[in-house]
Amino acid sequence: MSQIPSIPSLAAQPKTFIENQLVLIREGLRDVPAMKGSLDGVSDAELVALATYFSAQVAPPAAKGRVDKASLERGRELAKSALCGTCHLPQYQGRDQVPRLASQQEQFLLDVMKEYRDKPGPGRDTVMAAALYGINDAQLKDLAHFFAHTR
Repeated sequence: MSQIPSIPSLAAQPKTFIENQLVLIREGLRDVPAMKGSLDGVSDAELVALATYFSAQVAPPAAKGRVDKASLERGRELAKSALCGTCHLPQYQGRDQVPRLASQQEQFLLDVMKEYRDKPGPGRDTVMAAALYGINDAQLKDLAHFFAHTR
């Protein structure tokens, strides 16, 4: 469970999602500077063991701190109209290759949604780039606030 706003929590992420991300990072197909070199030489079996461990952990609690009720409601409505629950499931817990959004770090969510929208590079899901097309920064902030405060 990350305590760093720009780093995601891995606890309760779907196993397949974690496996895929670890492989992409290890193979250099997804650039995560904080992870650079840390997976060099790690076998597939070890990656599966890591994914199994992290996916079995209890999900982090919803974000602490002040809830902006207006932002939360705008985020809830936007998530509904953008059909985020179709892939991420209605409670935003993720499944298979689709990550958990609920109770994730708010700053991380905002940063990664901007990255998907503005510069989806290697190792990024192009479906998300299309899903976020036309959503402005203020709306992304509302979405991040909503997901972070959703359990």
